[in-house]
Amino acid sequence: MRYTLRQLEVFVAVAQHESVSRAARALALSQSAASTALAELERQFDCQLLDRIGKRLRLNALGFQLLPKAVALLDRAEEIEELLRGQHGVGSLDVGATLTIGNYLATLLIGDFMQRHPGSRVRLSVRNTQGIIERIVQHELDLGLIEGDCQHEDLVMQSWVEDELVVFCGPEHPLAGAEAVPLERLMREAWIMREPGSGTRLTLEHAARHRRGRFNTLLELEHTEGIKRAVESGLGIGCVSRLALRDAFRRGSLVPIATPELDLRRQFAFIWHRHKYLTTGMREFLKLCRQLTEGVERSDQIALPYYP
Repeated sequence: MRYTLRQLEVFVAVAQHESVSRAARALALSQSAASTALAELERQFDCQLLDRIGKRLRLNALGFQLLPKAVALLDRAEEIEELLRGQHGVGSLDVGATLTIGNYLATLLIGDFMQRHPGSRVRLSVRNTQGIIERIVQHELDLGLIEGDCQHEDLVMQSWVEDELVVFCGPEHPLAGAEAVPLERLMREAWIMREPGSGTRLTLEHAARHRRGRFNTLLELEHTEGIKRAVESGLGIGCVSRLALRDAFRRGSLVPIATPELDLRRQFAFIWHRHKYLTTGMREFLKLCRQLTEGVERSDQIALPYYP
């Protein structure tokens, strides 16, 4: 065999970081060692895998073909190493989750996972839906837990559990307690919105696509809790997952607004790269996720700790 796992490891890191120096830091190597490993890989096969564009290194056509195969081989090599060491864990796992899932489900799942597999190592990255999709495509994450749809041709998507968004306001808001609020009225209200690229915002805008006009967006926030606090303070109305609102609804600090004209149902889903090798860790984590939602029709019915 004319290549080494270290050479492939450096190649993958450079592809992900688009820089030899950043890849070297990520691998705890000197820059010269990383540069030599990549150069040797290209020299041995008389090929070029990356193109320099400005200060960045970008994959060329051959590099794009090699990347998923190199990642899969390194994943398998890690499993073999764990086995030979006699460790009982399932290796390392890089999980990406969108904000609703990351804040309310992922940390509990990871805690349970690590209790079941004490030798495992899990890293969680919380981003909006578009951010998770981009990192899965670049092989920076093993598995993504997202809200809404994903049509990327390089990714596999599997449904997990249904989720529902809810339009809500503070208990003193004029719309609180209204039986049904027409969409035309809703769009005139001041809105506290998620940022563009979030699954929550895409679902809301898709549900209102049959009406002309735009939402009156007063404020855009990247975090669900920030939206809830802004609505509680009377700045406007919002729309987030019912899962994120159930404790606030119990307390009465926020109240739902009836919106019969809007279909705000969506799916939580798993995504991974089409060429990704499903490691033992990935398979075990997916199994745990499905066990959590077994017999559950909607995300807010999942048994979770209650914080008054």
